[in-house]
Amino acid sequence: MPRLETRAFGEEHLEAAGELLAARHRDHRAAEPLLPAAYEEPAAARDAVAELWRTEGASGAVGQRDGRLVAFVLGIRKNDGTWGPNVWVENAGHAALEAEDVRDVYAAAAAQWVDEGRVRHYVLVPATARGLVDAWFRLSFGCQHAHGIREVPAETAWPEGVRPAEERDLDALVALAPLLGQHQDRSPVFAAVRRDEDEEALRQSFREDLESPEVADLVAERGGAVVGAFQNAAVALSGTHSALARPDRAVLLAWAATRPDVRGSGAGLALTQATFAWAREAGYDTIVTDWRETNLLSSRFWPARGFRRTFLRLYRHVP
Repeated sequence: MPRLETRAFGEEHLEAAGELLAARHRDHRAAEPLLPAAYEEPAAARDAVAELWRTEGASGAVGQRDGRLVAFVLGIRKNDGTWGPNVWVENAGHAALEAEDVRDVYAAAAAQWVDEGRVRHYVLVPATARGLVDAWFRLSFGCQHAHGIREVPAETAWPEGVRPAEERDLDALVALAPLLGQHQDRSPVFAAVRRDEDEEALRQSFREDLESPEVADLVAERGGAVVGAFQNAAVALSGTHSALARPDRAVLLAWAATRPDVRGSGAGLALTQATFAWAREAGYDTIVTDWRETNLLSSRFWPARGFRRTFLRLYRHVP
């Protein structure tokens, strides 16, 4: 086999990168057909790569054999205040004919990223692409987060004790909002994500959600008190489920929390059933969500509710 040659990613590589990405996505959709079909076409895949390439601070590398592009890795920078000195290889940011070549191309790209002080590296990898997952694992990446997908059930009845949130629920929603973050601050997640928990700002945010036709906050009651809430939103509002991870006619289960004292009582199950019922009534076909794999509750709850992993977010901190 000819030797792999690596060089910096450039505008001239977009067409070939789109072809590689489209091929990867076709394989992915063979395993998970609910993912968007458009990116099986090289033109759409190229546009997804081009959008990343034109992001300020984007950089990456390609691998070539006999002048043919056979692998690429392209990274962008997100908010350092949230993610630290970071680089993200998004779901459209890498593909290869041979998974092993990703390791060499990452090595070429990562040298620049680390020279720039960007030492926190994130990559979104198709969960069903075992060769790619293995290649990234052998670059010292570990599994941090998962995206999940499932069909909206054809017939789901609204359960008792769950209803759409109303203005009178604002205080309860504000009280529930920090619970997920607090849970993920603890072992074994240790997320330590910086959050704005100003109560008035949260209240205003929830008030705006209640007024939005694209958002549905659902609450569960026990004994007349709100004990849990789920938030559902049109997937177009998501910054996480983008491009190849954004199905058509999909809703995002964006946020979920129940009071610790009611966990195991069925409140979460009832909210899930209500979410399915609401999504069907709203005309959605597909529902997506995501969870930290180190969150022992979430990483077991969502797959048990029928969500199949589509993308894994892998993470490496250098050194």
